[in-house]
Amino acid sequence: MVASYDFLRQAELRRWIPPSVEFTLTFTEEVPYRDNLELVSRLGRPGLLAEPVNELVERGAEAVAYLCTACSFAGGMVGERALREAMRKHGARQALTTSGAVMGALRAVGARRLAVVHPYQEPVDRLLVAYLEESGFAVVALTPLGCDAIEDVYTVNEQEVVDAVVTGDHREADALFISCTALPTYEALPHLEERLGKPVVSANQATAWALLSAVGARAPGPRQRLLRPRRLSG
Repeated sequence: MVASYDFLRQAELRRWIPPSVEFTLTFTEEVPYRDNLELVSRLGRPGLLAEPVNELVERGAEAVAYLCTACSFAGGMVGERALREAMRKHGARQALTTSGAVMGALRAVGARRLAVVHPYQEPVDRLLVAYLEESGFAVVALTPLGCDAIEDVYTVNEQEVVDAVVTGDHREADALFISCTALPTYEALPHLEERLGKPVVSANQATAWALLSAVGARAPGPRQRLLRPRRLSG
């Protein structure tokens, strides 16, 4: 997995990886930026992935994911596809992004109308809505975490995420999406799903689910709806 250089949730991410799967995390190089939009735009440039993807391919990776939500939705579906194409160009046999994984996860839990919680500033929040709508979802509620500066997201705790999700739920939403790989969600997800009575999908959860599915493995996550075994019909 390739993560943006500022990713800090390694310990939580590994909770979704079963011991039977060899997992390697590498990082992009640091990029200069003046605001949130410039940061995610620079991190969303396909050329940034060349070196870290080459490293993972040389180590024998069967599948590679770019673990960064806003970096992979800022350019819309075209930009997300360009990131996957770049990873394949550099040798990734299977290439995924967080935003693409989230779309698959939301479809897997039967979501169509979403309540979304996020930490972004304008206009990145609008790019998130545009990407979700372009992907076929309706956003019925959008709740910011109130991060006035980019650095604020690194100090958000799990209770703050829970409070934002509960507040941001909407009666017309059939699922909730917690955007951003910087947010802690592993322990919160099953409690939120039980409390709200609907699926709750997070960025790190969806990425681990998609990456492991690509290699025929399952992500462990007790009582998390996305990770429950699917029943075969017929």
